[in-house]
Amino acid sequence: MLRFMPVGDSQTIGSAGEHTWRYRMWQHLRETYDGPFALVGPRETLYDKATDAPTSYEYADPDPAFPRAHLAGWGEGWLHMAPLIGEAVRSCRADVLLVSLGLIDLGFYTNAEQTAENVRGFVAEARSANPRVRIVVLPVIPNVRAESDEPFGAQVTRFNELLAKTVADLDEPRSPLLLTSPPPSYDINLDTYDGTHPNASGEHKIAEAFAEAMYQAWDLGEPYAA
Repeated sequence: MLRFMPVGDSQTIGSAGEHTWRYRMWQHLRETYDGPFALVGPRETLYDKATDAPTSYEYADPDPAFPRAHLAGWGEGWLHMAPLIGEAVRSCRADVLLVSLGLIDLGFYTNAEQTAENVRGFVAEARSANPRVRIVVLPVIPNVRAESDEPFGAQVTRFNELLAKTVADLDEPRSPLLLTSPPPSYDINLDTYDGTHPNASGEHKIAEAFAEAMYQAWDLGEPYAA
């Protein structure tokens, strides 16, 4: 059993009425991965905008077979997940982390350099719980604020540069660390509903970025087909 844990912010937890890229990834793995697998994590819910809390189970597809488990939170970033990831990996016995974090850090909490340091802390904590954990990381997708706020956009660019260096520095054979390419042809005007959060096409493109990285680097699964 290969256990995948989605880790992320609002783009990963999703909100009431959405499928989420987690669901798209589950569909892809179910169709292409030759072996038993599961999505794991200490949380299951979506974010409910009406109550401003992660309390919704209203997934767009209520398929009871879909494993809703994850470690994602609306407004949470590397800063928040680094202290949680060790226990989450340990308790859920995660083998592969699919991580999409950073936008909220740069927007509200830490600069690019500080955020990169939190990436290092996150990796160290995950490996302390499972020395052979594999980690796949998505670069920060620039959002509408990055287009209109030049200093913020520069921080996003700088962090992605530092993230690439950090991944290269920390990669090791027994615990591979893999940086995906940016989601293919991702357009915030077409693939989000508000300039930040993915719509259906955006969900597919984020899932595709993770899937293609794992297929190309580890021969896991097959090429993504939306």
